[in-house]
Amino acid sequence: MADTKDAKPNVKKTSEKKQPADKKPKVAAKDESAKPAAQKAKSAAKSSAASNKPANKKKPSGKTVTVTQTGSAIGRKPNQRATLIGLKLNKLHRTSTLEDTPAVRGMIRKVAHLVKIEDAA
Repeated sequence: MADTKDAKPNVKKTSEKKQPADKKPKVAAKDESAKPAAQKAKSAAKSSAASNKPANKKKPSGKTVTVTQTGSAIGRKPNQRATLIGLKLNKLHRTSTLEDTPAVRGMIRKVAHLVKIEDAA
C-alpha cells in the first residue's frame, strides 16, 4: 500500500483575490496648473483671440418675414413643437420677425397650419 500522507490533493486556493495589474488610479478633475507652460500660453492665446473676434453673424439681407402663431402646439408632434420654438414662437398670438431665408421658409412650411405670415417685407 502506498503512502497517502505524502500525496497532495489538487486543490486550488480560492481565498486569494486577484487584482488587475493595469488598475489605473483615479484621475482628478482637469487642472490648469498641471499643464505645461507652453500649453497654458496656447490656451490663453486662443481665448484672447476668440474674445476679439465678433460672433459668426451673417449680415441681414434686409428681407424679413413676420410670423404669428395662430394654432396651439398641444397634441402636435415633437418636431412641429421644436419648429415653433425655432421660429421663436411658443405661445398663441406671439409674433416673430425673422430673416427671409430658405431655411426659415422651410420651417414656416412645416408648421403652416399653425402660423400666419403677416408681412413679407
